[in-house]
This record gives sequence, C-alpha cells and structure tokens, in this order.
Amino acid sequence: MAAPRPVSAAEIESLAIGAWILGTGGGGSPYLALLNIRKLYREGTVVSLLDPRDLADNDPVAVVSNMGAPLVGQERLTDPRTIARAVTMMEEYLGRRFRAVMSLEIGGGNALQPFLAAALLGLPVVDADCMGRAFPEAQMTSFAIHDLRMYPLTLVDVRDNAVIVARAASWKWMERLSRRACVEVGSIAATCKAPRTGKEVKECAILYSTTKAIRLGETVQAARRAHQDPVQALIEAERGLLLFTGKIGDIARRTTEGFLRGTARLDGLDEFRGATFALAFQNEFAVGWLDGVPRVMTPDLICVMDSVSGEAIGTETLRYGQRVGVVALPAPPVLLTPKGLEHVGPRAFGYDLDFQSVFHDAR
Repeated sequence: MAAPRPVSAAEIESLAIGAWILGTGGGGSPYLALLNIRKLYREGTVVSLLDPRDLADNDPVAVVSNMGAPLVGQERLTDPRTIARAVTMMEEYLGRRFRAVMSLEIGGGNALQPFLAAALLGLPVVDADCMGRAFPEAQMTSFAIHDLRMYPLTLVDVRDNAVIVARAASWKWMERLSRRACVEVGSIAATCKAPRTGKEVKECAILYSTTKAIRLGETVQAARRAHQDPVQALIEAERGLLLFTGKIGDIARRTTEGFLRGTARLDGLDEFRGATFALAFQNEFAVGWLDGVPRVMTPDLICVMDSVSGEAIGTETLRYGQRVGVVALPAPPVLLTPKGLEHVGPRAFGYDLDFQSVFHDAR
C-alpha cells in the first residue's frame, strides 16, 4: 500500500485552473479557496493525495462541498475552518474519526474544499469525486446513481449556525431539506455529505478526478508558456470538441432557491460569424443551442473558456463582450448509463430533450 503523495503548491495552482474548467460553469470560482490554500502552504502545510485503491474497505471517508449559489460564494469570503467544522461535526455525530476526505464534485472551487479541510484536520485527500464535473443538486452523483445511502448530512455557515439532516426519504428529499437550510443561512454553506466507506468509494466514485483536474490545468499552463492557444491545447489533450467561438452578447441570470439560473447569448466570431449560440444554466451550463437547434446537453461537459487565456468562465463571471470558446468534454461513463441519465440528463433539468452526445456525432 503506497503512502499518500504530497501535492505541491504548483499542483494546487494547476488544480484550480483544471477544476474551474471541469466545473462547466459551476462549482463556484476557485479563487477565494485558492487564496486560502496558498496561505496555508506558505505557513508550511502540505496536503497529501491518497490513491483510492489504498483505502481499506471499511475506512470512513468524508465527502465535502460548499453548497449554494455561486454568485453568493463569490461575494462572501471563505474560511477553511467552516468546511473543517462540517467534517468534525459529522465525526462527533457518528462517534468515529475519518480516514480521509474527498470532494463531492471536482468542478470549480469545490475541488479545493477537501484540501482546506484536510489541511486543518491533518487528513489526506482521496483522488476521486462523485460527479467528474459539477452538478447543482444532491441526487446528481455517482453515489446516488448507485443507490447508496444519502444521510446523514452536516451543514455549517460562517456565523456558527449548524444543521444535521439525520434522515431523508430519498436523494431528492435530501436535496430539498439541505437546500432549504442553505437558503436560510444566505445561499452558501459548507457541507459534509453522507459518509462513505472505502469500498463504496472504490466501487461507486469517479476515480482519479483530482489528478485529471491537475492535468487539465498543466495543459493550459504549458500552452500559455509556449504562447500557444490554450483552448486548442485542451481540446487536443482531452479529446474535446470546439462547439462555438464568439462574443457574449446578452446575459440574464438570477439567484433563486439557492441556485444561479439564467441564459446567455453568444454572437459568432471567426468560422462561426453570423451564427448565434444560446446557453441555459442552473449553476452549471445544462444545454447549448446553435441557431436555435440543440447542439450540446448535460451530462456532456459544456465548458466556456476565455479565448486568449484559456481560463474557464463561470456562470457568475459571464460578462458582456467577453470573447470565448465553447468546448465540450466527454462525461464519465457512469453518467451516460440509462440510470445515470435519469439523474443528470436534460430531463433532470426540466428540458424535454432526448440526450444525444456530441461525441457520438464525432466518431
């Protein structure tokens, strides 16, 4: 059994870039969490990454994330102690210590939340998550697709409010109950989800997604250093597809029921001049239409990236006039199964569309 490997400060920077791309517009901007980790690393803290295969079957694993609307997360400064408190509260409730901590979603700032908790609690981070991207709701995970237990859950805010959801009748009920608590504390909260065993992680999680996010970030950084197109470099390295290049012409968004919902319109540039691309989002980009025809839809990853820097653009950081590329990346296979599509396909977001992957057309 290999020892957990230290994650360097440079890899943390790459992780933030790659996770923001995998966030498909959501997961919250990594920026504030990254500032916190930089400070912890400057003080001498180093977090280790644990290969999920090195978990014992009965090892308890904490699954953490921030919950709420990304726009609020951008405005309210974050504190590592909040996510650490959600973990210790779960330990107190269960009466046992965790072996490691892992991310609920590798997308956006939530990829960094386990590193914040791990830094304060002296635990390793498991190289895995349960989305392979970001999704807005509790039932949109590989753990839910595998019908694992959805409770208990702990929720903590910066004011020292704390909630435990002891039971829930279903994953959707867990989403409803925890979302209501989240909205009451201001639409952003730190959460520790239902604890998982090492066996459940190995069999039901999306493995090595932290390493993947670091790799994506390194690809973008290498392209920048070589003065190459980072968007094209990412597409080539990750077998992605360029769906559209354009300028953001209109945005409508609102924070409601603990989500950031809205639409964006892109006006075509270069080979897409004269065409229009429309995006709809609920925290994350869910569907994209090219000239009114559905072009891409969840769970395919819909990533909006700055055309020059290759930096991902979140649904809360879309601005009029930004020049962007819309890129599709392949989804983890578990999300593409019939059961997976029930949880994360277009109908799960309220769109009456039969899922069709852009990668089927490309083969």
